[in-house]
Amino acid sequence: MDTVVRKLLLPAAACLCAAVAWAQPAADASTPIPGSVSDDAVIAMIDQGRFAEAGTHLDAWLAGDPGAARQAASAFQKERMRRIRLDFSLDETAAKEKLRHWIPDLRDDEFARWDAQGLLEHLDIDGERRYFNRAPSNLFRLSSEARARRRADAPMPADGPYETLTPYHAQVVAAGERSGKDSVLPQRVEVTQSLVVKADAVPAGETVRAWIPYPREIPGQQEQLQWIGSSPSGAQLAPASTLQRTAYLEAPAVAGQPTRFQIRYALTISARHTAIDPAAVQPTPDERALAPYLAEQPPHVRFSPALRAFSERVLQGETRPYEVVRRLFNAVDQIPWAGAREYSTISNISEYALQAGHADCGQQTLLLITLLRMNGIPARWQSGRVFSDNATGYSNLHDWGAVYLAPYGWLPMDVTTGALDSDQPALRDFYLGGIDGYRIAFNDDFGQAFVPAKQHFRSETVDSQRGEAEWAGGNLYFDQWDDRFQWTVRPAGGKPSATP
Repeated sequence: MDTVVRKLLLPAAACLCAAVAWAQPAADASTPIPGSVSDDAVIAMIDQGRFAEAGTHLDAWLAGDPGAARQAASAFQKERMRRIRLDFSLDETAAKEKLRHWIPDLRDDEFARWDAQGLLEHLDIDGERRYFNRAPSNLFRLSSEARARRRADAPMPADGPYETLTPYHAQVVAAGERSGKDSVLPQRVEVTQSLVVKADAVPAGETVRAWIPYPREIPGQQEQLQWIGSSPSGAQLAPASTLQRTAYLEAPAVAGQPTRFQIRYALTISARHTAIDPAAVQPTPDERALAPYLAEQPPHVRFSPALRAFSERVLQGETRPYEVVRRLFNAVDQIPWAGAREYSTISNISEYALQAGHADCGQQTLLLITLLRMNGIPARWQSGRVFSDNATGYSNLHDWGAVYLAPYGWLPMDVTTGALDSDQPALRDFYLGGIDGYRIAFNDDFGQAFVPAKQHFRSETVDSQRGEAEWAGGNLYFDQWDDRFQWTVRPAGGKPSATP
């Protein structure tokens, strides 16, 4: 990480500020428990690893007939502690054992130094240090010293095929210049998505309910959406207005057999690129439609004192809209990528991204959205899947966003891919105003309700990329099912067929 930017980040050991709202579902703040600590205080206890203390308060609330909303919120906080324990399953011995697979002669003093530097994510739960499951592998992304100590045959961390400069990026820019359009190089993509609940995760005869992410049409980005079919048949598609759209399916559980759900569809996806003239960018217009994208959106988009201080250090008094966007984009781009804990375990993701010293795509995106809105720049969320051409076989979950710059309107931004290694501004800044055509957006906002509604807690309370499943007895968490994404890219064309 650039030294100047590192100084702008908060120490990794800093404590997370508790969210104003409970993670999910929302608490009924109008029914406080007399003599009890606040909701925010209990959230902070959990963030700090004080599980026993938090559990005492939650048990007292649950025993006091708190009302349905507070009861659900309290129950989720207990579930959040369970999920945190799953994410932080390694003690020191286990963490060292994982590292010694790639650094056979790992020294205890090295481990202790990396730990003290905040390079091995951990949480002290009731006085016992627990390490994040991905902390050993993340270390090699965060520390050049650790990378230098790896065995010679160790695989290096790999980025996606379009996270570094390729001829494709130049083709997109050239196509935009030739055509005068900001939507170019369309491709037809056929997709099969599956969700498979493990055998006997649900008692035989019980109905399993599944929600599989399903896109909607976005002009100039993904169009000509064609439903092909589902297994079992009879999928219920959420309305196109649903910001986290899904295909809903049901099937009975059979003893000893996995419960399988699958959907198939096709759509045409285009790359986008806009040649932005910084001098032409105007102040944000006062329009009602933009107001939601300038506001806080608790619990993960909050204009906290820490983020305000970070913003001031980055901007140094700059107010020109494009320059504000560029500086904040570049600052967040400097935060190293690392594998993330489950979002449902984090009370305020944008602040976590600032403090942890590393972040994944969704965490970086939420941080940038918060910083932009704080400075009067409309910004919003988008997420789904990225993939490659047929030969490479790469796909992954991915989050990115959009920023509003007058007079251009809404423009894509992908701060995780960030600046490309080029001296040409159009290529260097490709992902600030443009995106590649190898991604499907499932979500146009975060933390949105499903249609039909889920009855139990979601596994992923923020995003929707893998799917969700439940039965009458409760939610099915990620360790109880698997998902699969298969795709084929072919030349653009074809006509959409009727949806079910």
